[in-house]
Amino acid sequence: MTVHRLSAPPRLAVVLARGALASRSKRGPYEQARLPAVRLMLPDAVIDAGRLRAYSRVCGFGTGGDTAGQPPAGPQSAPAPASYPHVLGFPLAMQLMARPDFPFPVLGLVHTGVELTQHRALRPGDRPEISVYANGLAPHRRGSSFDVVTEARLDGRLVWHSRSTYLCRHRTAGAPGEPAREPGVQDGLRPGVRTGTRAEDPGQPPAPLPLREHWDLPSGLGRRYGRASGDRNPIHLHPLTAKLFGFPRHIAHGMWTFARSLAGTGAAAGGEQLTARAEFKAPVLLPSRVAYCLDEPTASAGGYRAPVRVHRFELRSGGDGNGERQRLHLSGEVTSERP
Repeated sequence: MTVHRLSAPPRLAVVLARGALASRSKRGPYEQARLPAVRLMLPDAVIDAGRLRAYSRVCGFGTGGDTAGQPPAGPQSAPAPASYPHVLGFPLAMQLMARPDFPFPVLGLVHTGVELTQHRALRPGDRPEISVYANGLAPHRRGSSFDVVTEARLDGRLVWHSRSTYLCRHRTAGAPGEPAREPGVQDGLRPGVRTGTRAEDPGQPPAPLPLREHWDLPSGLGRRYGRASGDRNPIHLHPLTAKLFGFPRHIAHGMWTFARSLAGTGAAAGGEQLTARAEFKAPVLLPSRVAYCLDEPTASAGGYRAPVRVHRFELRSGGDGNGERQRLHLSGEVTSERP
């Protein structure tokens, strides 16, 4: 795999524009598509304390680990939430997908799932090496799916990694069901694999998790998260720009719903080791009211390991007795250890 070292973070607005223009020439066919064997690497990425605070606030983490029940820490020492390194890697991921030799168009890609593993939380003052590459290309009943892997290293040691799964929808030659995906680097929990303790009938949809609280999401949520994360995709900013892409109105960022759900578990803000994953089921229109559902955590004594806790969460809407059908937007879980 060829490594391309970047001297500075890509300018996300420029990359998005370039990717949109390139999308016009990436119309398939996709059956013989190949992902580029390229890794983009940014040494010494900067974790800006102000941007980190803004991200933590909009995602419900607070600014000092208080969401996890810990005493507030100073702004220079508070660990970054486990979902934050995705913000550092996202410009690189977009630059990778905007390349002329990347086979799929950026416009129209569907982010279907994410999973991450944190070995050590990042903090302001850390200068991690961030790298991004794509793998896991596989046929899907609705097109083609692939993974974008993001890794963060400190002093050569892998401290965090994630895998985001994307779907390019297109006509297929008859893929009858979900693909048997190839194992990827750093395989952990696969999207779609439930590992909790509830007995479930595979022929029936799982029962909703217990309601924890309702969230009223304002119209400006996408703009606020966009300022904190740098992801200003027009489908998240305003009803008019979202309608250009086929949405009835603008939608919340999928990674915001994931981060906010992690914050609700209290497991992702304390600097602990953890693995988290989520499946994105349906977009969340803005403004809206959603139900955050959370299982009581299961716990086990770790033996030689630290105690392990498993939280399962969901984000739903509708079904409040007003005739609206209940809709599942996100489901996931986080497995955490406290040293």
